[in-house]
Amino acid sequence: MAKWGEGDPRWIVEERPDATNVNNWHWTEKNADGWSKNKLKELFTNHIIDNPKVGSVVIEEVDKIEGEARANNRKGKLIFFYEWEITLKWKGHVNGNDKEVTGKIEIPNLSEEHDDMEDVDLEISLTTKGPEADALKEMLRKGEGAKDIRSILAKYVAALKHEYSQDLIKPKKGQETVTTNNKAVINSAPVQNQAIKKNEENMKNLDLGVKLELAELNISEDMKCTGQELFNALTRKDMIQIFTNSEAKMTEQAIEGGAFELLGGNISGKYIEVTPFTKIVQEWRLKSWPGGITSTVTITIKQSKEDTKLFIKQTGVPIKEVESTKEGWHRYYIQAMKRSFGFGAALF
Repeated sequence: MAKWGEGDPRWIVEERPDATNVNNWHWTEKNADGWSKNKLKELFTNHIIDNPKVGSVVIEEVDKIEGEARANNRKGKLIFFYEWEITLKWKGHVNGNDKEVTGKIEIPNLSEEHDDMEDVDLEISLTTKGPEADALKEMLRKGEGAKDIRSILAKYVAALKHEYSQDLIKPKKGQETVTTNNKAVINSAPVQNQAIKKNEENMKNLDLGVKLELAELNISEDMKCTGQELFNALTRKDMIQIFTNSEAKMTEQAIEGGAFELLGGNISGKYIEVTPFTKIVQEWRLKSWPGGITSTVTITIKQSKEDTKLFIKQTGVPIKEVESTKEGWHRYYIQAMKRSFGFGAALF
């Protein structure tokens, strides 16, 4: 066998920790089927698509996912192959209408041949009929819904390439392998070090970027229930899971300092103050908001002889998200509680 510095470098066993795939010459492959299925389910399940002008849709589950994904290294070049057929179940409501619409989203062929996610076909079907159903179908087929779905597919592809490019290319002789967050990073040349430093500088610049404009929103609503019933609906895990129709990650009863995640992690935060039957204060954020942005929600409950008044004050909301956040409170909290617990019908 040739020694280091002699002969065809393809066949030289370099001084490398793994002593395999010299100079990355041989074809190596990693199966990403299981990881991909889990990732797609994570990205889609309980994802909310909200259009203030039309209505909102929740993707309940990934009904079908068939196909394969592979990550390959050949001569130091990464090549990704993937082909998936995906079916999603969804439900939704048109603004100002309590009628629930259900249907399916079929993605017949997501593959590496799609350079632009706009080329990925989306087939929308309905299991309920009516003008409300047609409006939501159109939103998912061509409107904001279609953009949202395709952006999730792009996130999957980006995650696949990031996750499976970590250790396919092996370090050559003289290269140093440094482990960061349990993943290997190869540092071998001044150019790479300069790139890393430049990236760090760019991240610092992002942190020092344009100041995000924040705003306040206020909501008031009459609820046909007692103050205690409304308080319980907003603080008890079992009741929250009923009106959100999804798992709530929190203690059985809200406690000060206790964290929570609702609607598949799209809403998260912490209880700051819990005063029985009258007041709830939370740290609260949407998953889609810029990193580091957390608002403060103050919920005040005031019972009268006729009904109970709910007041929601939220400060620190990104100004561009005020209207969609307000619509979310009405749809996923107020209207949902009225439907689930009859808080819209007179009880006195």
